[in-house]
Amino acid sequence: MRKLLLAVLMGLLVGSAVGCIIPAYSGDPVRRTRQLIFTSEDLRTILDEWERIWMLDQPSHLKPNRTHGGII
Repeated sequence: MRKLLLAVLMGLLVGSAVGCIIPAYSGDPVRRTRQLIFTSEDLRTILDEWERIWMLDQPSHLKPNRTHGGII
């Protein structure tokens, strides 16, 4: 009987918890919306930071018209 009661109790505890035990965002809808907007803005700028770090955002010095370079 104890094992059954323990199994049911553990099932309720595990089944009721969705995601992490400690919530990442606030319970207040207004504050949570602000936090989610800030997070999405941070994720949007990752590509710009990556290009800046690897210096991919530098202007190209190549000619716009590619030439063959050989004898035609």
